[in-house]
Amino acid sequence: MYSFSTCWNSARHTDGRAMLQEIRGLGFEYAELSHGIRLSLVPGVLDAVKAGEIKISSVHNFCPLPVGVTEPAPNLYEFSSDRHRPLAIKHTIHTLDFARRVGAPLVVLHFGSMDLKDYTGKLKELLARGEKGSAKFQKVVAEAGAAREVKKKKFYDRARETLQHLLTEAKFRGLKFGIEIREAVEELPVESDFKSLLEEFPAPNVYYWHDVGHAQIKADLGFIDHAPFLAERADRLAGFHIHDVKFPARDHFPPGGGDIDFAALKPFVKPEHIKVFELSPKVPLDSVQRGVAHLKRIWGDE
Repeated sequence: MYSFSTCWNSARHTDGRAMLQEIRGLGFEYAELSHGIRLSLVPGVLDAVKAGEIKISSVHNFCPLPVGVTEPAPNLYEFSSDRHRPLAIKHTIHTLDFARRVGAPLVVLHFGSMDLKDYTGKLKELLARGEKGSAKFQKVVAEAGAAREVKKKKFYDRARETLQHLLTEAKFRGLKFGIEIREAVEELPVESDFKSLLEEFPAPNVYYWHDVGHAQIKADLGFIDHAPFLAERADRLAGFHIHDVKFPARDHFPPGGGDIDFAALKPFVKPEHIKVFELSPKVPLDSVQRGVAHLKRIWGDE
């Protein structure tokens, strides 16, 4: 199942039906409703789905956006924040209700973050200066890894407790969660914690969601080896966000427009996976079409 995220076009549409019709016009039978769906777009979205013009593969938390929020805001209320957890729960439940209304089987989640200094920014700065692999770069990677292990527990535990609460709501609605790998060093889950998290929250309700761009950035930052990391989680994989990355750590380009080795990931891609193109609003139509064709030549049409 290939799908296309509304993150590419939601900002420039005032009617949700026209937004989805544009995606259908690209040749996609499925769309992902991303975290930029304003409340004003909802009636048109429901009309398009009811009319059978398009199907919804997945919904990205928070969707639709909370009242008064008009820009994409997936980290507005973090699962890991003691202060924001009640709102994170409230608006995730709204997302679950919306997913059920549009017939989506899965909600993509961000898991939160921890209170650390900006290691991601420092490492990106070193990458931009051509210092990847240098002693200084490796020192920052080691420092960041150690700091995460010291700090993560209370943030990770809060996020797990939030997910546990929401799991009951998801089961009641017959929906699944996909926990997304994030690009920032400070965000959760820490790469090594995905295994235990997926053991604690088993299928068929919680899955791994592989964002290829985020994983590539994590690899560029020195924290994972991209293809082996995916291989280790392939048995619990629900789907992908597909976009390319230009060094150093610039993402949401069309496939073929960056440095990702999509062929190396192909062995882990199955027809049952949800495969969502998640491209920047700045990507022009012709580049979208070339990127989709490029990826399908490598991964196949299913």
